[in-house]
Amino acid sequence: MSNTSHNRFIGQLSIAGLLTFLVLTFTSCNKNADTISPQTRTTSTNNSLVDHWILENMREVYYWNDKIPANPDTTLAPSDFFDSILYSYDATARPDGDRFSWIEESADNLTAELSGETKTTGMEFTLYLRAANSNDVIAQVLYVLPGSPADQAGLKRGDIISKVNGQGITVDNYQSLLFGDMTTYTFGLAQVSNQSILDTDVTKTITTAVFQENPVFLDSVYTVGSKTIGYLVYNQFVPAPNGSNGTDYDDQVDAIFSKFKAQGVNEMILDLRYNPGGYTSSSANLASLIGKGVDASKLYFREEWNATLTPYLTQQYGSDFFLQKFSTKAQNIGGNLSRLIVLTTDWTASSSELVINGLRPYMTVTTIGTTTVGKNVGSITVTDDSGQIKWGMQPIVFKSYNSLGQSDYSGGFTPSVEVQEPINLYPLGDTREALLSAALGYISGTANSRLGVSQNPLKALGSSIQRKAGGSQMFRRLKNLNL
Repeated sequence: MSNTSHNRFIGQLSIAGLLTFLVLTFTSCNKNADTISPQTRTTSTNNSLVDHWILENMREVYYWNDKIPANPDTTLAPSDFFDSILYSYDATARPDGDRFSWIEESADNLTAELSGETKTTGMEFTLYLRAANSNDVIAQVLYVLPGSPADQAGLKRGDIISKVNGQGITVDNYQSLLFGDMTTYTFGLAQVSNQSILDTDVTKTITTAVFQENPVFLDSVYTVGSKTIGYLVYNQFVPAPNGSNGTDYDDQVDAIFSKFKAQGVNEMILDLRYNPGGYTSSSANLASLIGKGVDASKLYFREEWNATLTPYLTQQYGSDFFLQKFSTKAQNIGGNLSRLIVLTTDWTASSSELVINGLRPYMTVTTIGTTTVGKNVGSITVTDDSGQIKWGMQPIVFKSYNSLGQSDYSGGFTPSVEVQEPINLYPLGDTREALLSAALGYISGTANSRLGVSQNPLKALGSSIQRKAGGSQMFRRLKNLNL
């Protein structure tokens, strides 16, 4: 194979070798089969060795592989080296650049996190400045996982944390206090009083544990006049628990829509406000339950890979390799829907946005909340099958397009009705809760009168959701091809 200026390959893994590997992977597909694990002939894991492993894989699979530097510094620490070869996003110089590829030192931890299993307190939270022009920070609990350490300690949505282990949280220490390696946390709680945050004497002590999150958080049915409204809070696109080859969580979603169909649901509110993404297969499953007039013959989305791999993959597997069709689902409620309402925030990303974009050619999709992340690209997990290199990376390898060829949401989906989450939070599913209330008001035609209650005077600094398996994920589950 001749080398060119933009698709040169190094190391022992050639295109032919990669395709041989892909054949073996596709025919033994399981839930973790989106892991590309080329064999390596190395015997140690010093920086140079790991860096060359990173480089040879990225030169083959990375979506922007033609932008990788010709002679990168392979003496750098692996995480620094990985960052150095990315076509990194820059608003001015590289507005089409990469915001989402990442690498982790433990491939095992990476694959577990992508399936919702982490060492955790069991809660997600938003960080705010405590007051204008202040360096003090608070963390407000967004949701607590049932059965988790946080749940057992009595923490709940809306609780405000102002201290960790007796120390006040500030802009200088919140990273170490809230995202460090501590096992036991004693959280000091605060409360809202007359628009101010006041400390209390209440504390909650939590010991972290390895915990599997069920992404199917809450479902309900509401009746508003002649409308029967289905509501689903879904927090990550994961088909089954870590280590399982099944579809346990997808099956739970199917069962919920079977119930929605039996109850005559004719309006649907899909709550993806805290969903940063996940498996495209689970995204397709959910979309297949909602889409109007969709079945296994209809295109959900297609993938665009780099110019190096595309001809080889097309020759080996045909053009269907790049296509994700809907499934024909008996539980589909699309026939009773005229539209879909999706609740979104700044953390709604990737496979969540795929649902919005993928369904828009088939039905009206209205978003309520705040603008989404804008991730129209997807990744695969790359690990070393020999076990000699422990690192795992999640590079962007494809861009997604809906059936109309649309992929123009890198700036996120701007909501039709803009609603911020307030500082006073009602439980998810409570009809007084700001985003759900706005959606119910939109359905009944009274949305505008409800928006004033949802404005938040505090400045947000970010959320723990941004650290959830990379913050915004869309990764494919490789298809089982009969070769």
